[in-house]
Amino acid sequence: MLLTITTTHTPATDLGYLLVKNPTRVQSFELAFGQAHVFYPEADATRCTVALLLDVDPVGLVRGRGGAGGEGGLLRQYVNDRPYVASSFMSVALASVFKSAMAGQSKERPELAQTPIPLEARLAVLPCRGGDDLLRRLFEPLGYEVTAEPLPLDERRPEQGASPYFTVTLRAACRLADLLTHLYVLIPVLDDEKHYWVGEDELEKLLRRGEGWLPAHPEREMIVRRYLRRRSSLVREAIARLAEGEAAEETEAAPSPEEAVEKAVRLHEQRLAAVVEALKATGARRVLDLGCGEGALLRLLLEDHAFERVVGLDVSYRALENAHDRLRLDRMSPLERERIELLHGALTYRDARLSGYDAAAVVEVIEHLDPARLAAFERVLFECARPGAVVLTTPNAEYNVKWPRLSAGRFRHPDHRFEWSRREFQEWTTAVAARFGYHASVSPVGPEDPEVGAPTQMAVFRMGGAP
Repeated sequence: MLLTITTTHTPATDLGYLLVKNPTRVQSFELAFGQAHVFYPEADATRCTVALLLDVDPVGLVRGRGGAGGEGGLLRQYVNDRPYVASSFMSVALASVFKSAMAGQSKERPELAQTPIPLEARLAVLPCRGGDDLLRRLFEPLGYEVTAEPLPLDERRPEQGASPYFTVTLRAACRLADLLTHLYVLIPVLDDEKHYWVGEDELEKLLRRGEGWLPAHPEREMIVRRYLRRRSSLVREAIARLAEGEAAEETEAAPSPEEAVEKAVRLHEQRLAAVVEALKATGARRVLDLGCGEGALLRLLLEDHAFERVVGLDVSYRALENAHDRLRLDRMSPLERERIELLHGALTYRDARLSGYDAAAVVEVIEHLDPARLAAFERVLFECARPGAVVLTTPNAEYNVKWPRLSAGRFRHPDHRFEWSRREFQEWTTAVAARFGYHASVSPVGPEDPEVGAPTQMAVFRMGGAP
């Protein structure tokens, strides 16, 4: 089985420092099930590719095994697909051979280890019990562009159809540690098999490897079930601990200096009012609030009967529960209750439920996405959901100097992944509109300074005609 990872970061040969593997040498490592070989098919300043080749001993897999529950099935037979496909063997090899890289450590390039760089991973033969759709549901929410080529059961007999195996290519700008960790967890999830017994230690591995991305993944429960081989007690504990961690993060997050200042200038109210007016100007009657949080915008939309249907979506169950309570949905009349729906989901995950709406609001949301996930968000919203109009707001980074309590270089909120200047936002807006067939206009929201602009910037995208 073969995995290659390519980067075009300059100099590309820095990949060798991140992996602690010299591009000029072939290195081999003994593993319990065979050998792992690391080599570089190409390595120069502009492009570098590392290959991890596993040479699995098919006889050794079954010789002397007693057939424990996690090691049975095909592994009891001498003829099986295990030596030739990416599976839990690949995960073990990644953790063993690229241990420091997976931990985000590099003595020679410590800053680069924490920096997103362009990466492309290719798995020659990846079993996927769930097909192309499952591949995308697992990787696209993490910001990857996915290319999957199905492999036939028999090239000489195409009438037999496709096999459950794919050649898969993943592309993203991300940390190498994140790519390795995602592969470590999701390869056996796709295979839906493991070559070893799954016990309490596997639960701890999953929670450790899933830190920072698994709690918010839209397929979290399915990932947990498959990774833990459907051991019900372990699955229940893992899901409960992931939910507790998500709730603790929301409860413990300290308010940022920006939040206190915004309250003083009533920016939050001004922003929501501007979004409602922009939505009304589009003539929208069916509206999405994407990243609805606890329902502040939803309340305003419900108060205006120009909006016949209002749907809020958020990645946090806790936020949706709070929105349900704050909007008092259980006390609404049947007619009013039919106007609103709350959905759980992620903005980087294609969702058929989001199609067919006149407009979508995305209020102070995109800055919470990792930059590597922006491309997935753009496709989900502008290509897949494709509402007639989109009203989107985000902070203006230039305005941060107006708040003395916000120290230099700090973002307004602890969870912000980036904040854009007016020029950067205009460039992004123009590029997105051109790529997906929209026209866009940008306007300020809040008190405007002649030098640094307003604290919030708002873009209104309209499909087809002039904005």
